[in-house]
Amino acid sequence: MTAPDWLRAAHRICVLTGAGISTDSGIPDYRGPNGVWTRDPDAEKLVTFSYYVADPEIRRRAWLMRRDTAPDARPNAGHAALVDLERQGRLRALLTQNVDGLHTAAGSSAVLELHGTVREVECLSCAARTPMTAALARVDAGEPDPACADCGGILKSATISFGQALDADVLDAAAQAAADCDVFLAVGTSLGVHPAAGLVEVAAASGARVVIVNAEPTPYDGLADLVVREPIGTVLPRLLAAAD
Repeated sequence: MTAPDWLRAAHRICVLTGAGISTDSGIPDYRGPNGVWTRDPDAEKLVTFSYYVADPEIRRRAWLMRRDTAPDARPNAGHAALVDLERQGRLRALLTQNVDGLHTAAGSSAVLELHGTVREVECLSCAARTPMTAALARVDAGEPDPACADCGGILKSATISFGQALDADVLDAAAQAAADCDVFLAVGTSLGVHPAAGLVEVAAASGARVVIVNAEPTPYDGLADLVVREPIGTVLPRLLAAAD
């Protein structure tokens, strides 16, 4: 599709990405027709804080999931299009609900990871952080539920699970970006998880135009100035091409 003139002329685009932008990299989404939780609703317990802390079996399953989820994933054309947008000087902020680190791997800078990162693990007792690769090496070596090497506490990926609060500073920076853009672009997200989804309303209330690129309908489609159902990897480069 051809981008409308107002999008091609935008100077401060705030982008919010979700799992859909990473599916072309081999990382499954969660709520789509073939999503992880659609196929196995019980899998949601693996990323629910209360279950994770209380049940060693949930933790063992979670470590196996981390080990087996697209370990060789690489950025795709959708990630590259957002790097190009930054190089054009038109990116106000890149906010992501994803924890895969692929935006940074693609070359985007100053990414706001609303839900944390799977590239690190954090001790729930002493807050020590170590690389995920080191923890997974311990799993491969026979530790099904590796404990913190410093204090023996429970280790968890440095992500925000259901039941955990988002980092207040990160969320505040995201809200400021949403309120200070001329276009808010939501890509590959169901917009069903708050407070991230509410950033659409923040942007619209501040006068920004809203663009939603997602395979399935979202609760905010009625608020959008443009809704696109085309594949992300092919449509983003066209949508984000700068005006001549």
